[in-house]
Amino acid sequence: MFTGSYVALITPFQDGSVDEKAYQSFVDWQVKQGTNGLVPCGTTGESPTLTHQEHHRVTELCIEAGAGRVPVMAGTGSNSTDEAIDLSRHAEKAGADGLLVVTPYYNKPTQEGLYAHYKAINDQVGIPIIIYNIPGRSVIDMSLDTMKRLAELPNIKGLKDATGDLARPVMDARELPDDFSLLSGEDATAIPYLAAGGHGCISVSANIAPALCAEQHAAWAAGDVQRAMAIQNDLIPVHAAMFCESSPGPVKYAASLMGLCNAEMRLPMVDIADSSKIQVESAIRGLGLID
Repeated sequence: MFTGSYVALITPFQDGSVDEKAYQSFVDWQVKQGTNGLVPCGTTGESPTLTHQEHHRVTELCIEAGAGRVPVMAGTGSNSTDEAIDLSRHAEKAGADGLLVVTPYYNKPTQEGLYAHYKAINDQVGIPIIIYNIPGRSVIDMSLDTMKRLAELPNIKGLKDATGDLARPVMDARELPDDFSLLSGEDATAIPYLAAGGHGCISVSANIAPALCAEQHAAWAAGDVQRAMAIQNDLIPVHAAMFCESSPGPVKYAASLMGLCNAEMRLPMVDIADSSKIQVESAIRGLGLID
């Protein structure tokens, strides 16, 4: 089971290319800071603008730098089932521990189409698949009935829930297998999601505050609710700042202020507004991440 704080990794760029040295240094820093798991090539990693070759390479770089110290859950989703299968098979061959597969965006499949999409991927790999349900980006919303059907397949082992609906983990925990990982996809609801039956969070804020994000999950697991809530309260301004504009703009700017990488992104993503920069800098300064 995947539990705790998983970081939805940013992908550093330099002059338009993947900055491999900065990326591997960043992954190593994440592990040393105590993050519980690594998620390369998600939306925060700007996967929509990575070529297939770059997608493969970034996954390989993450696995290499992680060196087996924590699990790697590689982003391999696509709105083309064949493409998702190709990315998933590559990630498995490269040594990933799991796959994060987003619901197909733009083409709006039915529930039966969603089932067929995930089953096709399930049938081509031998490692755990985490369903990524994010209606705000993909428009479609996977039903609990469809998840229950998918959970019967051997490799469908969890859910990243970015709906923001805290009634869902309660129902999911009741209806899905006990070993089905329930992971929040929203930092601001990480602790409420755990309280409602979840097991962890795939986090944007963990890019810049990995130790605190991991500590709050460890505190919750140890039964120290007061400490977990205190950390969550300290992190709230950072969570808000990381989504003052579309991710990964704010978190890349924050990472640049911390000297972790530069803030370069690929179009159609552009530098965040000056007002957003002020909010981001204030939030991370308030948490002591910069002087």
